[in-house]
Amino acid sequence: MIQGTASHVGKSVLTAALCRIFKEDGISVAPFKSQNMSLNSFVTEDGREMARSQVVQAEAAGLKPDIHMNPILLKSHGDKGGQVIIHGKVYGNMPATDYHFFKREAMQFVEESYRRLASIYDLIVIEGAGSPAEINLRENDIANMGTAHMADAPVILVGDIDRGGVFAFFVGTLELLDVEDRARIKGFIINKFRGEISLLRPGLEFLEKKTGLPVLGVIPYMKDIYIQEEDGVNLERSNEPQAGGNSTVRIAVIQLPHISNFTDFDPFIAEGDTSLRYVSYGQKIGESDVIIIPGTKNTLADLNYLRKCEYDEEIKMHIEKGGRVIGICGGYQMLGKRIADPYGVEGGGEAEGLGYLDIETVFEKEKTLYQVTAVPLSGRQSSTSRIDIKGYEIHMGNTSCGANAWPLFMITSRNGEDITVRDGAMAKGGRVWGTYIHGIFDNDKFRQRLIEEVRKDKGINVTPLQNRSVLNYGDIREDGYKRLAEVVRTNLDMERIYKITGLRPAE
Repeated sequence: MIQGTASHVGKSVLTAALCRIFKEDGISVAPFKSQNMSLNSFVTEDGREMARSQVVQAEAAGLKPDIHMNPILLKSHGDKGGQVIIHGKVYGNMPATDYHFFKREAMQFVEESYRRLASIYDLIVIEGAGSPAEINLRENDIANMGTAHMADAPVILVGDIDRGGVFAFFVGTLELLDVEDRARIKGFIINKFRGEISLLRPGLEFLEKKTGLPVLGVIPYMKDIYIQEEDGVNLERSNEPQAGGNSTVRIAVIQLPHISNFTDFDPFIAEGDTSLRYVSYGQKIGESDVIIIPGTKNTLADLNYLRKCEYDEEIKMHIEKGGRVIGICGGYQMLGKRIADPYGVEGGGEAEGLGYLDIETVFEKEKTLYQVTAVPLSGRQSSTSRIDIKGYEIHMGNTSCGANAWPLFMITSRNGEDITVRDGAMAKGGRVWGTYIHGIFDNDKFRQRLIEEVRKDKGINVTPLQNRSVLNYGDIREDGYKRLAEVVRTNLDMERIYKITGLRPAE
């Protein structure tokens, strides 16, 4: 089990790295995180919801995502509670205090999923959550030591040296653990190190002498390896415009307070002729070619936030100047005329939308969860230029289109079953559109077609899509796993790691 001295010390990425390393060594391995609090989720082939970070870890292990890799997913509504998802389905909404006591019952779901994985795989790499030293949460814990004891798992403690105080974090964590919990920890990994390793050695020697536990590795700060990360981390990522500026497609994503599925936009970071940036509170959207309103866990509250920040006025001016606006899921709903929450799914209420799409949305009691394939309906497509879309739907709303909304996609399958359902809407002229489909920009040809259209808007000559190579986002992800594994393997004492697991590499 990989536990951390705090959140965002790199547990998710190191778990993915170990899954890939063990896979390369011929070990049958799967990731596991008993409880994940995240608004960044994914839909599996059987229509169930799980955290995106375990999807990444499954991909690193060469596996299809399985909800048993993340049996409990918490989607926060705010500071005091949120939606509880168990085995991929909504269990209910709970205040934080109620959920704390519910964890006694929830452990049965955690153990069921763990046992199921353990019956299939030789090794499970478990990711913890936050810190095991959160002593106020130790009772009923299912995220850290509670899971470690249930699985009888040795623990490796990870600390982030880049944020400072890593030695105090390690020693302090051990001091706050009881004897039984502390006995589970078998060593340390120092993550995100910059500088000369020789200057760090006195600290490593002190730590080992002070605690009697080994430092299993010092992982360097990795800036040029692409790996999708946990909530909030990727929001710091952006790619700067190229010199000259005019050849670059400038994309601005509004960082809503309850932003979800922000990894929808990661593929743009890999494109050489695009710049992507997140616009956070207090910042102006500024000059952009495309404004994206992303998904959100609370559409009505975040619509109010857009107006409070006067982003609605910037969007209006952007459209009047011929700019493009895209809404994904909750952002799609906001572009419509009206949003209503009659059942209090997100707190209740009703609001007028931004009014750029002739659609209305009503929140339903049941959540829509599908993996989908679709084809665009806009524009004429020959058999050689047909673009097939793969993605997934996660939403509570049911959206109806008026006479002046042109459907954007025809969904041809949901969870593997053939179907014909229209999705999304486009305003006249095609510069404002929205969809419920997450992951559409992972589709290389669709993403490139958008970039191509914007470049044409700017008067830049574009080589036809069929006559040029297209960046393969899947290859980018796979290259990231390989390079991540190489760096981590080089800087970890894998011989000691294998002794801790009790396994040996396959011959």
